[in-house]
Amino acid sequence: MTDSIFDAVIAYGIWGVMLSSFLSCLLIPIPTSLMMLAAGALAASGDLDLAPLIAATFLGAVMGDQTGFFIGRTGGARVLARLGARSPARKAVIARAEALVERRGGVGVFFSTWAVAPLGPYVNIAAGAARLPWIRFTVADIMGELIWVNVYVWTGYIFASNITEVSTLMSDVIGLLVATVVAAVALYWAKGVLKAQKNKRG
Repeated sequence: MTDSIFDAVIAYGIWGVMLSSFLSCLLIPIPTSLMMLAAGALAASGDLDLAPLIAATFLGAVMGDQTGFFIGRTGGARVLARLGARSPARKAVIARAEALVERRGGVGVFFSTWAVAPLGPYVNIAAGAARLPWIRFTVADIMGELIWVNVYVWTGYIFASNITEVSTLMSDVIGLLVATVVAAVALYWAKGVLKAQKNKRG
């Protein structure tokens, strides 16, 4: 874990971590998971209050997810099309998110907040665009974000004395998840291309 992450958490405190969790749920590339680890470690040393930290970070994440959901609800397919137009890779990720919402509904939302977090922001927008019932989205979102926030903050808190090693391990886990999502998206895209070519020939 870089010193800059600790410096940022020290400088901006709980509100900074809350803002980070909010923005990361809206496709802003911020290392929120590492910030939560650092914040948990600082809570263990008494520099931050643990309960307000967890509450604020959780609230920021849920607010970010809700914002993404209502962006999808109001903008619909137009928002997704605009996002996908920027790159083929992002278009494939959006297709994967849409498929997850279509097949799994609220369960897909739940897992996207923590188990396949790289898909999370796209799933939020896709869920809104697909008109997934708001209450179903919200319940799944809250349950998932409770896991995401508590796992990282408590890990930082419990393993504060070994935070560098733990952050490296967690970064590797995140990297593995990202690689898995990218591989799945690439496979999904390749299958679509092959299917389209087959239909043209047929």
